[in-house]
Amino acid sequence: MHPDDVTGRAPAPGRRRWFDLGLPVTVFVFCAAVIHFSLTFDEVPEIIVGDSMQPRVFPIFLMVVMGLLNIALILQITRNPPKRVALEPGVTWFSVVLMGVFYILAEHVDMMLALPVVIFCMCRLWGETRLWVAALTAVITTCAIFFSFDLVLEVRFPRGVLTNIYYG
Repeated sequence: MHPDDVTGRAPAPGRRRWFDLGLPVTVFVFCAAVIHFSLTFDEVPEIIVGDSMQPRVFPIFLMVVMGLLNIALILQITRNPPKRVALEPGVTWFSVVLMGVFYILAEHVDMMLALPVVIFCMCRLWGETRLWVAALTAVITTCAIFFSFDLVLEVRFPRGVLTNIYYG
């Protein structure tokens, strides 16, 4: 650990904290991996996609945008190095745990059950004291996501407990 990390002071002029560039480098590696795997997608015949883009184009586009935003982040970090802060509060770590719970529930039970459970827990975790507001937020958000994707975008969700009932 760099001595400046403990004190919260900015590094001396001309000194870089290479640790600050760890996240942007990780983002570039992630973008490169997604682009690499996207290039392995088979091309879909024009009869299926029509005039729209191939499935590989959208993830590549997103990763290019992410890379450009990452360059802006690097410029911001080098011009104005961030000050060190104390360890993240427990809410942050519990939110990360909830993302893991979401993955497990979505993978093994149903995504449409995982969403309201995790949204409700996050509302409570982040300070919402009214149970009905947290529950309403969870249900309305989940329904909006589901019906937006299913009816508007015509994208089907993976089968699960609730989606099997809906898709029949």
